[in-house]
Amino acid sequence: MKIYDRKGQELIVDQSQNNFLKMLYSHLLGRCMLKVLTLPFITHLGGMYMNSFLSKRKIEPFINKNHIDMDQYIAQDYHSYNDFFTRKIKIGQRPIAKESHILIAPADSKLTYYSISEDLHVQIKDSFYSMEDLLQSKELASVYQDGICLIFRLTVDDYHRYCFIDDGTKEEDRYISGVFHTVNPIANDYYPIYKQNSRSYSVLHTKNFNDVIYMEVGAMMVGKIVNHHLQSFCKGDEKGYFEFGGSTIVMFFKKDIVDIDIDIIKNSKTHDETRVLMGEKIGVKRV
Repeated sequence: MKIYDRKGQELIVDQSQNNFLKMLYSHLLGRCMLKVLTLPFITHLGGMYMNSFLSKRKIEPFINKNHIDMDQYIAQDYHSYNDFFTRKIKIGQRPIAKESHILIAPADSKLTYYSISEDLHVQIKDSFYSMEDLLQSKELASVYQDGICLIFRLTVDDYHRYCFIDDGTKEEDRYISGVFHTVNPIANDYYPIYKQNSRSYSVLHTKNFNDVIYMEVGAMMVGKIVNHHLQSFCKGDEKGYFEFGGSTIVMFFKKDIVDIDIDIIKNSKTHDETRVLMGEKIGVKRV
């Protein structure tokens, strides 16, 4: 799997995390460790550490290792690693494409496009996942038959706040508990990750893109998905944020609602991802 920017250039990424995860998921000892690491209380313990002042020493090495441009973010004295991880970006650094017909990316992430097959299974990497399994609602899943699914995979170097993609109103969030696996695609070769992970989703009644399912998926060592309780919203308003770790947003659109940009579809057909930034154009409303 490769990652491309919007100009078609391949991005060179650090593979050390991928190599560790491959070892963890593909060997007996690693899978034994996973039985412990994926327990929710272990995730919560990790979250407690990341919220403590003891974790502050991790910030500077992390910035240097991942070449994060801190000039993009609001300057402040961080009290913990999670305080740094949930940092806010400066106004203007993530301009929102305001035109009503433009679909925007909800987060800085690596994006993959999938069409929802007639039997209501979504193909994610080399495995198939029933929308009914994901949503735990056969009735709701049937509404999105022949629609599209967008997977926005956030890694630890990404900005971990996410926004609404259009004006509209929101139904109540539904939280589905589960175990916390990594959302790295390598793990998906061994476990149905997006089915097992804890996740939260809501139905957005949007002005321009009909009813959209917006799901946040937690990851290993991510103990918290923090959503703001907004009943109505405008395009670009912050919806919430993830605490420490890599996490994922999954979105479902009904049939014939939106056309996704060609470069994203092209990369997805070869199982590659496209690097996108929050607020940038990724598609248009179908007319």
